[in-house]
Amino acid sequence: MMNEAGKRQTPPYLSCIVPVFNEGEVITSFIPALVNQLKAVTDCFEVIVVDDGSTDNTLARVMPFCENLPVKLIGLSRNFGKEAALTAGIDACEGEAVLLIDADFQHPLAMIPVFLDYWQQGYDMVYGVRKDRKGESFLKKKGADSFYRIMGYGTGVNVPANAGDFRLMSRNVVNALKALPERGRFMKGIYAWVGFNSIGVPFDVQERRAGQTGWSYRKLTSLALSGITSFTTVPLRVVGILGLTISVVSVLYAFFIIFTTLFLGTDEAGWPSIVTAITFIGGVQLLSLGVLGEYIAGIFNEVKQRPTYLVDKRFGFEKEHNDIPAH
Repeated sequence: MMNEAGKRQTPPYLSCIVPVFNEGEVITSFIPALVNQLKAVTDCFEVIVVDDGSTDNTLARVMPFCENLPVKLIGLSRNFGKEAALTAGIDACEGEAVLLIDADFQHPLAMIPVFLDYWQQGYDMVYGVRKDRKGESFLKKKGADSFYRIMGYGTGVNVPANAGDFRLMSRNVVNALKALPERGRFMKGIYAWVGFNSIGVPFDVQERRAGQTGWSYRKLTSLALSGITSFTTVPLRVVGILGLTISVVSVLYAFFIIFTTLFLGTDEAGWPSIVTAITFIGGVQLLSLGVLGEYIAGIFNEVKQRPTYLVDKRFGFEKEHNDIPAH
C-alpha cells in the first residue's frame, strides 16, 4: 500500500528468486545467509531456487532446506539457460516485491535493505549497477561497451550499462514481464522495455565463494546476438546501407572505367580489380545472408511456440508432483 506521497509504508511479502546451475559448492552456505538477511528486513518472504538442469549435487543440497525454511525448489528438466530459469521463478513467485539474486555471493546481501528502502520510496524497479569491471579481460570489457552502444542506438530503449539481473521489482513489473509472450527472452532488454519508475544503485561485485562462472565467451556472444536481434534492427539497416554504398560506388566506378576507356585508353587487363571486387561483394552478400538468417532463426523459434522451459520437480509448494507443466 502507498500513502498520499507515493511511498510504501509496510515491508512487503518478498519473493526471492535464485537461479542456480552447478552451484553445489556454495548453495548450502548461501541459502542460510540469504534467509537470515531476509528475516532482518521482512517477516513474510519466500525463496524460490530454480535449478537450471545442474549436473552436480545442487538439487540434492537444496531439497533439505525446503523442509524447515520458507524455501521452494523448481527443478527444470534440462539446462534451458539463465533467462529461462529467471522466467520460471517469475512465473511461480507470489510476492508483492520480487528480488532476483545469484547464488555465488557476487551480489552482496547487504544491498537488499538498500533496494527495499528505494522500493518503499515508491520505485517499481531497483537494479544494481556494477561500479567497475575489475578482473575482466580487455576483450570482454570492449565487447560489453560495444554491445550497450548498439542497444542504446538501435532500440529506442535505455538498457543501462553494467546492470544485470540483480534487482528488486514490484508486482506491477512482474505482471508486465509475465504478460510478454516471446520465447527468446533477453531479460536485460525486457526489464528496460517494460519501463516503470526505476532507479540504478551502484554496488561492488564480490568475489565468488566457490565454483566457476558458467558464462564462457561463446555463451556471452550468443546472449549478445540474441539481445541485438530481439530488440533492434540495426544489423539489417547496416547491411542495407552497406549494400547501397557498394551500389553507388559501383556506378561511379563504371563511369570512371567508361571515361578512361574512351578518352585515355587502358593498358591494364584489370583482372586484379575484378577479383577484388567479386570477393568483396561476395563477402558482403554472405554477411547479409548471415544477418538475415539470425532474424529468420528468431522468427522460426517463436512460431514453433515451444515453452520457454519445462519443470521436472517442485518442492516446497502446495503440490509436490513431478508434473511437467508448460509455460
